[in-house]
Amino acid sequence: MRFSPCTGKCTEEGTNCEGCGRSHEEIAEMNMHIAQLVTFAEKMKYENIEDFADGVAGSIKYKMGESH
Repeated sequence: MRFSPCTGKCTEEGTNCEGCGRSHEEIAEMNMHIAQLVTFAEKMKYENIEDFADGVAGSIKYKMGESH
C-alpha cells in the first residue's frame, strides 16, 4: 500500500477520505501517533522542531529499511 498525504480536501463521509483516499481509521491512528510525538517534543522542550521532525522521519526510513 502506498501512503497518500493529506491534500487539505478532507471529507468525513464513507469509510475513506475523498481528498487523500486514506481510511478514516488510518487517519485517526496517524493523528494519535503525531499527537504523541508533539507531546514528547513539548516535554523535551525542543527548540529546533524541524530537526526533531527530520530526525523522526530519518529514523522511520532507517527502521523500515531494516525490516524490508
